[in-house]
Amino acid sequence: MALRLSLVIPCYNEQDNIPLIVARLREILNGRDDVEVLLVDNGSRDATGERIARETANDPALRLVSVPVNKGYGHGIKAGLAQAAGDILAWTHADMQTDPKDVLVAFDTFRAQPDERTVVKGRRQNRRALETAFTFGMQLVASAALRARLEDVNAQPKLFSRTFYRRHLAVGAPDDFSLDLYLLYWARAEGYRILDVPVVFANRLHGEAKGGGSWRTRIKLIRRTYAYIFELRRSLAKQALTK
Repeated sequence: MALRLSLVIPCYNEQDNIPLIVARLREILNGRDDVEVLLVDNGSRDATGERIARETANDPALRLVSVPVNKGYGHGIKAGLAQAAGDILAWTHADMQTDPKDVLVAFDTFRAQPDERTVVKGRRQNRRALETAFTFGMQLVASAALRARLEDVNAQPKLFSRTFYRRHLAVGAPDDFSLDLYLLYWARAEGYRILDVPVVFANRLHGEAKGGGSWRTRIKLIRRTYAYIFELRRSLAKQALTK
């Protein structure tokens, strides 16, 4: 039986980007019946939910998932994953800095593997030197603290099997941007193949970056990620003591 893909796109205050990403999704999904897209209105305070509802009306490939109150990026993704029907699951951003076509490339890469013990992720290309340095520093700290090789943690997309989702993401995964780190840690810890597809992050056209789009939000993301790295390490140490 052919594998089906469910793509989750969390949208928080992205009203002006919704028509753009829906148009791009329709362009790349034209004629395909093996992909569904769940656009999550992640507790937005603007017209994001209404825009998604209007843009996706009568399109069976695109669905609106509504989260009443924003509890974080990861929470929105998990809300979408909980309603996904596909055998293979993925997420990416809604801000048009990431091309959803990258997810289809990741899907093809996954399907070419001998089994489902595979995670496919983006690896950002053509970045500025300072951005690359920040990412490299973060991955060094994460890799050393968690004793697992972790690279370009926040690059999009992320794609994995439903089995992996049930085992690691359905319960206990973080609600914020640390979800990317959490996924990659468990994939590495359980011996999954982690494969990269090259991606290019474009400039944001509308709205405010929520994660690493500006230096202000990038520094905030780094601080949260560092805190979570050591929180996760403490949690893993406690688990090891109870075994």
